[in-house]
Amino acid sequence: MGKKLAFIGLGTMGYPMAGHLQQAGYQVCVYNRTGSKAEAWCEQYGGSSAATPAGAAKDADIVFSCVGNDQDVRSVYYGEQGIIAGARAGAVLVDHTTASAELAVELAQAAADAGLQFLDAPVSGGQAGAENGCLTVMVGGAQATLAKVEAVMDSYAQAITLVGEHGKGQLCKMVNQLCIAGILQGLSEGLQLASKTGLDVTTLVEVLKHGAAGSWQLENRAENVAKGHFDYGFAIDWMRKDLGICLEQASQLGLSLPLAEQVDQRYAELQQRGFGRSDTSVLYKQFDQEHHD
Repeated sequence: MGKKLAFIGLGTMGYPMAGHLQQAGYQVCVYNRTGSKAEAWCEQYGGSSAATPAGAAKDADIVFSCVGNDQDVRSVYYGEQGIIAGARAGAVLVDHTTASAELAVELAQAAADAGLQFLDAPVSGGQAGAENGCLTVMVGGAQATLAKVEAVMDSYAQAITLVGEHGKGQLCKMVNQLCIAGILQGLSEGLQLASKTGLDVTTLVEVLKHGAAGSWQLENRAENVAKGHFDYGFAIDWMRKDLGICLEQASQLGLSLPLAEQVDQRYAELQQRGFGRSDTSVLYKQFDQEHHD
């Protein structure tokens, strides 16, 4: 694929991802709902910006998007000013938003009808992964389509895996979020016991990380949790959005996900206490004594 790219959505993830593409030597045209963010990005990285998603997509070989939720995705893909209307024939559309599997299938069809190719490609690795260019990308779509864009995505990814047809990328991300929710609940309970019994958390992490309890969350979050620091990226407002997608999918399948439901409820309570923008490890604060007396 050529050198011209578009990136739609310059949030916590999209801003640095688009930056990696520009720094890798591609010509990137960005669009963001809040124009000042696009201006700041152009000032920082070079590149150009457009007033609409269609305008950004116009000359691009590949159009990337990373926005908030299903509704946001539809708002940038459809309509006269949308990506699909603006993209040139043969372009590849890659959606990095964490959204529903149904939407991915719907967009793939809409893209095909317009002579375009589509991949659902949600990412894992959080803000740090985006900034450091080491995201994990789970892709739904055709291998031949992925082959056209994989080298470009290497600019911000450390692992890119095709997991199946359209929608499977999003389903894989759901599994990812469910696993994280469970690990964080276990970590919260473990650290609660550690705190009550006077165990040193630094030593604890050093011991546990080499065994079966080892996890990314343990190594990257346990000591911050012990210090009461919860401003490390992925906010619980977004995690609740993702868990909502998981629980909706489970409901359609007649599945019960009791741990996810419990964690979602704890997060809802923490939102009410003003922790909506704190990162997901703030789950630990469900044990705060004054809220349980």
